[in-house]
Amino acid sequence: MSDARLDTALPPVAGKVEPNGSLADFIWFRTGGPAEWLVRPDTVEALAGLLADLDPHVPVLPVGVGSNLIVRDGGVPGVVVRLPKAMARVSVEPGNRVRAGAGAMGITVASAARDAGIAGLEFLRGIPGTIGGAARMNAGAYGRDTSDILVEATVVTRAGAIETWSAERLGYTYRHSELPAGAVVVEAVFAGTPGDPAAIGAEMDRIAAEREASQPLRSRTGGSTFKNPDGHKAWALIDAAGCRGLRRGDAQVSEKHCNFLLNLGSASSAEIEALGEEVRARVKAHSGVELEWEIQRVGRAER
Repeated sequence: MSDARLDTALPPVAGKVEPNGSLADFIWFRTGGPAEWLVRPDTVEALAGLLADLDPHVPVLPVGVGSNLIVRDGGVPGVVVRLPKAMARVSVEPGNRVRAGAGAMGITVASAARDAGIAGLEFLRGIPGTIGGAARMNAGAYGRDTSDILVEATVVTRAGAIETWSAERLGYTYRHSELPAGAVVVEAVFAGTPGDPAAIGAEMDRIAAEREASQPLRSRTGGSTFKNPDGHKAWALIDAAGCRGLRRGDAQVSEKHCNFLLNLGSASSAEIEALGEEVRARVKAHSGVELEWEIQRVGRAER
């Protein structure tokens, strides 16, 4: 991929910069083309400086661990931002609050809250992505959403400003926020209630066991594929439409949980996305319900 032409001129930035950086190395599906530029800034200030100096027409895409992402086979133009471990720190604050760098995993934040006797954040144990992704898309699990606990988020705008956004300003709805394209969440503050660490831990263990029993956690997958329509469960609609186990090449609808797509080994992103569209068409024909993608699909279909 190193001989591909780069259209984007990248300003200097403190951190790791990788032209034609592989995304398939860490995206959960293990598929898709490279980022034109994969950037891991050292600090929030370095990220802000990069975005301020970058041509405003160049797209910017923040990516965590890629647990809810299809990267198309032609790769992603512009800049993909991946936060470093330094932006994954978690600390406990007065008032039953937890402050988390956007690179932190949900389980890390839930565990910190448990150890501090803060209840209400247990469901983050069931969210496989980073806090940045959870804050952007209002991720949820087991009857709770990020919007239920988020107080505020620190955001670097596409123009390079470092801003603090309240939950109200983020305008949360189901699996959606009003955060504009190209803005990067770098930190979030959550609030819970006093609780017993043992009880909190037991609830986290229950969530972990339920996920293990019902979801294909050890497969190349992308998490929940479609949003739950009002009054329905996406998996049940998919199952009723006869899609359990449906295949297209090495892409398959999980037999364990119908709202998960799998890469059985050598599926292309195009095959995975096409299988998802086939599922949508079959569900529409069977029930009249039009499923909406929950997985984010990014990049060019092909070079």
